[in-house]
Amino acid sequence: MWESVILAMALCVDSLVVSTTSSFKSNMSMQRGLLLAIIFGVFQGGLPLLGALIGAGFRQYVEAVDHWIAFGLLAAVGGRMIWEALRDTKRDDATDLSSIGMIIVMALATSIDAFVVGVGFGLEKPMVEVMLNVVVIGVCTFVVSMIGVWLGRHNAVVPERTAGVVAGIVLIALGCKTLLEHLGIIS
Repeated sequence: MWESVILAMALCVDSLVVSTTSSFKSNMSMQRGLLLAIIFGVFQGGLPLLGALIGAGFRQYVEAVDHWIAFGLLAAVGGRMIWEALRDTKRDDATDLSSIGMIIVMALATSIDAFVVGVGFGLEKPMVEVMLNVVVIGVCTFVVSMIGVWLGRHNAVVPERTAGVVAGIVLIALGCKTLLEHLGIIS
């Protein structure tokens, strides 16, 4: 259970940053913030389920190397999170971050990593465990997004770089744990 919560927290770091920024820049109402948190939770929980279903479909073909694939996916997503956290990017301040269309686009963009992790779930885990992870990821994302909306409404700043690096390290560590368990090095 704790591994599910840690994974969920690592995956929803970008939701925290985006919800805080959106709330701050658009002076978002709490009702719109609640809608944002619901949409983010649904996408962040739903995309790993979709990924797991796809992964499960290929499980029989890659069973001998599934732990390497899961490790590779988690390491790639974690590495990408670290890389994106450390690079300088300019954002367009003219975009209406509180529109429904923009919230859906942001929810999809912040959930792509969760989809990739879900593919690894489908290759590795029984569907009952996948469903537990999906629910935990969705609920954690909802809660963290609501916290982000509240922080943004109160002009708080989330250290985006630090949060992204920590989340990336957590995902890489989970990938290493999966690999080491399957190789019999740890249990």
